[in-house]
Amino acid sequence: MYWIELLWYFIIISFLGWLFSCLYNFINEKKFYNKGFLTLPFSPTYGASALLCYLAFNKLSEHIFIMYVGTTLLLSFFSVLVGVVGEKILGCKPWDYSKMKFAIGNYITFPFALLLGLGGTFAVKVLIPVIRLQLHHISDFMSMIIALSIAAVILIDYVFSFITIFRLKHRLSKFREDNKLHDEITEEELCELEKNYNRILTDNILRKRMTSAFPELRGSAYVKQVTEKLDEIKADNMKQYTAVYEKEEDKPFASGFCFEKLFMLFVIGSFIGTCIETVYAFFVEGHFECRVGLVYGPFIPVYGGGACLLTTVLYRLFKLSDTLIFIISAALGAFFEYICSWCQETFLGTVSWDYSDMPLNIGGRTCLLYACFWGFLGLMWLRYLYPFVSKHIERIPKKQGSVLLVVLVIFMAFNAVMTVIAVWRWNDRLDGEPAANAVDRYFDKHYDDERMKFLFPHMRDSESLEELQSTSATPDSATPDSAQ
Repeated sequence: MYWIELLWYFIIISFLGWLFSCLYNFINEKKFYNKGFLTLPFSPTYGASALLCYLAFNKLSEHIFIMYVGTTLLLSFFSVLVGVVGEKILGCKPWDYSKMKFAIGNYITFPFALLLGLGGTFAVKVLIPVIRLQLHHISDFMSMIIALSIAAVILIDYVFSFITIFRLKHRLSKFREDNKLHDEITEEELCELEKNYNRILTDNILRKRMTSAFPELRGSAYVKQVTEKLDEIKADNMKQYTAVYEKEEDKPFASGFCFEKLFMLFVIGSFIGTCIETVYAFFVEGHFECRVGLVYGPFIPVYGGGACLLTTVLYRLFKLSDTLIFIISAALGAFFEYICSWCQETFLGTVSWDYSDMPLNIGGRTCLLYACFWGFLGLMWLRYLYPFVSKHIERIPKKQGSVLLVVLVIFMAFNAVMTVIAVWRWNDRLDGEPAANAVDRYFDKHYDDERMKFLFPHMRDSESLEELQSTSATPDSATPDSAQ
């Protein structure tokens, strides 16, 4: 597939570009570090540059001189464009050649432009053809899955980076309005500010990397002060997690970290999970589909349990970097998904999802791609959704909140029991077992095969799944009646 090949060119050359940059910095500065915008070992500017040259000049591969001149002009323009846009977004120059000889503005020099032309020509004539030959050793399906998985991880990395930058710019702007630097600041205050600023920049790996990538961050005393203030803002945000009340009667409903708060989060997270799955089915798979985990209501308990697990583990780790929160959330989500799948298959004999055809999967129960999705969801949950949801839960009046909690606990417990019995009886019917008592007849009447297929379109018994995995059928094409 042509577009998958293009995606592979972008991914591989982005990695090679990152490696080249690191080696160049190592030769010049005698130390190895990541100076890129992303946390991952990719420099998408290199990949995008090579792809532009390939799309523009591939048909002129026999005319080396024309290709060289064209790639020189195209990549020089692209380099300036990326530099200008990067400065607008970052608030500082991603690179600066203004002090070098033969500089043309801030983002390009004449010798560097000639070097870009050589690189673009080399990519079109040599590098991309070599990559194309190697791709023939991978099946089309596997190539698509791996390429899309890597691209998704790169995209997630970009999203996190931009979210961090926009949050930073917003807080900087607000802080400048509220706190103006004054001329009476003392030398002692500046020294203390410098000390705290350096501590902030070096107290974790991510901040060290960002400081190395953008040295201009060290250039302003005001930015130093703002950077320290940002940590104070994060500490203020933690108050909603660790609020302390002198009197018990002053505490709002579900205050802090407690069972009441966790159970409400479970219910809300289960509902959000249904929304996510429904939207995914509609926009990605192109059809509306009922995706729930219980027989009553729009709830998927895996998401609710995941929200509770992430909140429990990360509750007091709010000040961790976004990268660490993403990694922890991805690991927790993958582990939780694996346990839920194992418990469902072990105790109910059914399977609701299977990733056996995905790369880097563990027993078909979880895989790297969905672990990354869990990481993204965990970051969004901890940074944005949890503070919002927690605040509104605590606004519920105590008396009404207590009644609501009891009702929800009883309802969800009843819902879970009915779901387990309905699924159990569904499997028995598929195995040809007749109703043995009034309970069986009740479930046969009210939870017949048609209703169960509508509620759980992807659920199937483990035996039919094993049959599917040994044939050419895809797991999503199976339903429990295939076991008949």
